[in-house]
Amino acid sequence: MGRPMRMRRQATLASLAAELGVSRTTVSNAYNRPDQLSPELRRRVLETARRLGYPGPDPVARSLRTRKAGAVGLLLTENLSYAFRDPAAIGVLEGLALACEDAGVGLHLVPASPGREDVAAVHRAGVDGFVVYSVPDDDPHLAAVLARPVPTVIIDQPRIDGIDRVGPDDATAIAQLGEHLVGLGHRQVGVLCMRLGRDRNDDFVPLERQRTAHFHVQRTRLEALATAFTKAGVDWATVPVVERFDHTVDEGASAARQLLNAYPQVTALICTSDILALGALAEAERRGLRVPADLTVTGFDGIAEAERAGLTTVHQPVLEKGRAAGKLLLSAADHVNPQIITLDTDLRIGTTSAPPRTMEEHWFGP
Repeated sequence: MGRPMRMRRQATLASLAAELGVSRTTVSNAYNRPDQLSPELRRRVLETARRLGYPGPDPVARSLRTRKAGAVGLLLTENLSYAFRDPAAIGVLEGLALACEDAGVGLHLVPASPGREDVAAVHRAGVDGFVVYSVPDDDPHLAAVLARPVPTVIIDQPRIDGIDRVGPDDATAIAQLGEHLVGLGHRQVGVLCMRLGRDRNDDFVPLERQRTAHFHVQRTRLEALATAFTKAGVDWATVPVVERFDHTVDEGASAARQLLNAYPQVTALICTSDILALGALAEAERRGLRVPADLTVTGFDGIAEAERAGLTTVHQPVLEKGRAAGKLLLSAADHVNPQIITLDTDLRIGTTSAPPRTMEEHWFGP
């Protein structure tokens, strides 16, 4: 048998200080407070550390000492890949990351897949505060976050008294869109909406589910649309609303297919996100429907793909949303009363909305 390999003992802060003939504070400052050392001394400390194999101060020990983790937690109740796939989520993540970069802190993603009840990831997260991105009010991960003694900022939803929040005025924004369609003459409309609760419902949505939705943003948008069309003489109970649990273009297309198969007389599809609207446009093309001559399609968010498609949509500043949330969280110690930041939105009229076709021009499609 060969001789056992002898592992070199890892250098420590104390052994590095002894090697250099300086105090342990001096070594620590080379990593944590470089402005306290001359450039030459810091260079000598770091070069000796590399030669001896010293990895730097223990971050766990440092966090125990300072009671600071040096990181912001982002609670995202989706699969982790969603943060890098959904255009709106990407914008929010980028804005939050920019705020963290400016403050010199890290960003720790705390994903929680839909339907998952285990909140251990929230309890284990070594963070100084949480940004909660668009979750339902009954989510157990949200409850776990609020139980932590750290500051919290909510992006979009839910609305909770006493908690900082950043987001647009969804009711006003989509009401403007509804009024635009009413002004064009649309009365036979359908709605494609994102998920309304933690339970899966890829189907038509009864009024009671609309009114009790745990995702406040979707509930608010539906309520505002109901108000706008009721004022125009439309009985909202007759307006078909189709919900999709997964937020993808394919699901938007399948939702449009389901609605148009059941209600071919619809002249406009109002989608509560651009992703769903892009799917609706794809389904309209598949059916041979001309947009907007045969069918008007609208969205919400203002993502780049929607702009390229000429979609009529409500634009919201998603990058600024993330940045504002990060800044608000990192300045939590500077304010006592809860802060609500309402971001501006912009109704952008594209090429996908027009007055409804007349009955003589009506073509049902396959």
